[in-house]
Amino acid sequence: MAMQDDHIITPRRTRSGQTSQASFSRAEARGPVIDQEGREIPVDRTDPQFHGFHFEFGGTTFAPLNREQRLARLEALAKLLDVAFILPGTNIRYGIDGLIGLIPVVGDIITTAISLWLVREARALGAPWHVTARMLGNVAVDGVVGLVPLAGDAFDVMFRANVRNVRLLRRWLEKQPRI
Repeated sequence: MAMQDDHIITPRRTRSGQTSQASFSRAEARGPVIDQEGREIPVDRTDPQFHGFHFEFGGTTFAPLNREQRLARLEALAKLLDVAFILPGTNIRYGIDGLIGLIPVVGDIITTAISLWLVREARALGAPWHVTARMLGNVAVDGVVGLVPLAGDAFDVMFRANVRNVRLLRRWLEKQPRI
């Protein structure tokens, strides 16, 4: 299918005379919407209210996770961060939170950011403010005390803020009626 010249969008010039790369809005775009393989996407599928989004990669379909799958993902991440390994010859469990925390300041910032992502996911699952506040408190204690060299790392191993936070979320979810 050959396109006519009136379907070509010419780049706009800015005040400085340079060409603007993305200067048109959706309302200005004309013609069909084409996917990466050159197929036309129907207009009803480009509607911003389309909620059935999924994509395929190598024959595997990726769809949005349900509540139980998201909670299982959070639990797996919390276990990896806090209790994934056992100190040989002892019964002491530690995770990558304790290992990354050995890097001064930067390690604690990284692990605190991951812990904050867990809290954000809990909020996305519908956790109320009082549960999220307790979770944020656990992250704050873990992050601040973790900044202390060596003693903070030992505290990180024993406190296990991420496992505590997932346990708080799980308890709250168990009290909620199933929809």
